Amino acid sequence: MKSFLFTAAFCLSASFVWAGGETASNPDAKVYFVNLADGDSVKSPVTVVFGLSGMGVAPAGTEAENTGHHHLLINRPPIGEGEDGADELAYGLPADDNHIHFGGGQTEVTLDLPAGQHTLQLVLGDAGHVPHSPPVVSEVITITVE
Repeated sequence: MKSFLFTAAFCLSASFVWAGGETASNPDAKVYFVNLADGDSVKSPVTVVFGLSGMGVAPAGTEAENTGHHHLLINRPPIGEGEDGADELAYGLPADDNHIHFGGGQTEVTLDLPAGQHTLQLVLGDAGHVPHSPPVVSEVITITVE
């Protein structure tokens, strides 16, 4: 019986972690890179254009149904993975060199990236920078800056 309760508790907690925050998303929503694809070679500065379908973009702090704002993850594990993965999904995304917030509702950025390979992932955040439930995330792509 104890084994069953442990397994049930583990499964429920794992579901919560991957569910994202409390703000519902459109289950058909998609966030994607408009002008970059996995494997692309580019020159710096790199312009990154964010795409979104099934939801709208609004500045951080805006509490409107089916809206959010973009976050760009650079050179870090996919959202929900890595040392801080569970916290990112449940409590919000940090603001640092690897987690860039676009709380003004921006849909593109130009970055000075050093030569070499870089991973990029887009994450839509709610009014408080917390990924939606379910999270609206892009695939992780790898680009090479020449």
